[in-house]
Amino acid sequence: MRTTILGLGNTLLRDEGFGVHFLNEMEKNYSFPENVKLVDGGTLGYGLLDTISSCDRLLVIDIIKSDDQPGSIYRFTQAEMELHLPAPTSAHEVEFFDVLIKAELMDKLPETIFLCITPQDYGGEMNPTMTPIMYNSFPAMENFFLKELSGWQLTPNRREA
Repeated sequence: MRTTILGLGNTLLRDEGFGVHFLNEMEKNYSFPENVKLVDGGTLGYGLLDTISSCDRLLVIDIIKSDDQPGSIYRFTQAEMELHLPAPTSAHEVEFFDVLIKAELMDKLPETIFLCITPQDYGGEMNPTMTPIMYNSFPAMENFFLKELSGWQLTPNRREA
């Protein structure tokens, strides 16, 4: 089974870049089996279509806007995630879910799981540094992350410090 772990977000907009920052931290701390590909998806939109359609399983790390406490972590299947999506605002904006829909239309949609976290500071002025609560949430997200991979019989090896 080909597995892709995808970190999403804009690293120039504070907590919005959590998925990418977290993915980089996991890549630094763990080695992964050959059938696991880690991808910095940033804000690539349709540029991710080939990546998504060429795997069997997809684990997405991203933020989710909610009224919950910053640092709250959630796990969603694709169907569950659809319930939390905002209404489309423009046919010219490409959201990540649009890319998943395109993969589904091509009959190449992988099993998809989302691990999401509520940000403290979303968007606004450009600042590449996340808020402390987001960095402090790495261990909790790491637990969710490793548990999800374990459910797929994937066990990354911790690198020596």
